Amino acid sequence: MCSLWALRDPGRYALHLPWRRAALAALEPDDLELLLSLVGNSRALPDFLTPRPATFAPPPAEQFDEIRRTPPDLVERDIAATHAPGPVPAVLRAATLSDLVDLLERYWSAAMAQCWPRMRLVMEADTTYRARQLATGGARLLFADLHPNVSWADGALRIDQMIGRYRVSAAGHGLLLLPSIFAYKAIPPMSSAERPWLAYPARGIATLWQATVPPGPEVMAALVGPPKARLLLLLAEALPTVELARRLRVTPSAVSQHLRILHGSGLVTRIRDGRHVLYRRSALGDRLIEGSDR
Repeated sequence: MCSLWALRDPGRYALHLPWRRAALAALEPDDLELLLSLVGNSRALPDFLTPRPATFAPPPAEQFDEIRRTPPDLVERDIAATHAPGPVPAVLRAATLSDLVDLLERYWSAAMAQCWPRMRLVMEADTTYRARQLATGGARLLFADLHPNVSWADGALRIDQMIGRYRVSAAGHGLLLLPSIFAYKAIPPMSSAERPWLAYPARGIATLWQATVPPGPEVMAALVGPPKARLLLLLAEALPTVELARRLRVTPSAVSQHLRILHGSGLVTRIRDGRHVLYRRSALGDRLIEGSDR
């Protein structure tokens, strides 16, 4: 849903222009009109279309099903609130809940599904980084670089530059952190009745749409061999074995053999993140790449 902001207001999302161009080319004009009608003039979104995840990384189909079960009076209330104090666009007034969910499923398939693995890796890398910050420096370090509008002091998390002022108590409930690819600022909970949560822009978004690095100079290929040289060039970002295999169009087992050698030689590092083991070029690997470019 936050990606609709990038479709509607590209000036705020220069980093996502490559994705936006591809998404616009994949969408039917009628679908695009209805999608953009879901965004209010204040960039508000209907709350029922952004269900909070009950589990870690729930599949989209599960959340679409949850949206389909939204009571009609809640749908009407949230759409009206999104466009208040103005009128609801005619194209949105004419749409049923089933129309909206079908629309979002088409949008997911056309504009999001193919690049979702890349997006998810960025968010999972952010989660790993935040966990390390919390483990080494507590809440102070966790929130120190989360977003310029966010600050932590005296046991309270403050979010500046928001519309209105209110307090939400997280004592005894925890705080759910939701890294986002398309959020442009920290987004706090809007109600004290729900579990406290905080959405924020994930780290590493600037690298998300970078083209795959072309094969390096012959000297590096001669040193480590062409397959390992291609792997090192790809590992400027943290990636799992299956994604590396997909990009190189080889089997995961073939990639694993080369990764074991590269890791053993200190050219790549690895870290477990949930079900994935993420590999990334080490400082030594970076120096090798930089040296081969000269």
